[in-house]
Amino acid sequence: MTADQPDIIQTILKDSRYRLDLFTDAEVGALRRRIEFRESRGRQIPYIQCLVREEAIQLKPEEVVRQLYAAQLMGRYGYPKDRLVMEFPVNFGLETKRADIAVRDKDRPEYPYLIVECKSPRLSGGKAQLRSRRTEMRRAPGPVEDGTVR
Repeated sequence: MTADQPDIIQTILKDSRYRLDLFTDAEVGALRRRIEFRESRGRQIPYIQCLVREEAIQLKPEEVVRQLYAAQLMGRYGYPKDRLVMEFPVNFGLETKRADIAVRDKDRPEYPYLIVECKSPRLSGGKAQLRSRRTEMRRAPGPVEDGTVR
């Protein structure tokens, strides 16, 4: 399989129920062109150079949506890359959870301005998870993203 095949992203998403309705064909095409393959145990595994972390990440269904959303935040909405953080730590008392994507506050970069949670369509509770994280942070509105709803 090569990244040039038009169905590579659908192949990655095939058993996940993720859909890409929120993203343009151009955004999906740009992601497709960035996919590279690495051999592991005789299989070709898709990877992508993360736009934010600048390292190769195995491309699983949630990562497809996360990378598309990061590209959208930078391209369509104009947030600079240095304000985006993947896996942003959110403290809940003694426990720390991670928000999928955070846009740092322009004036106080230690705080999120916006958070994005990328959840599988099969999982319930994504909106509740986002609400609890917003409550803990006392700000940072944001969408729950499964590729189909905001």
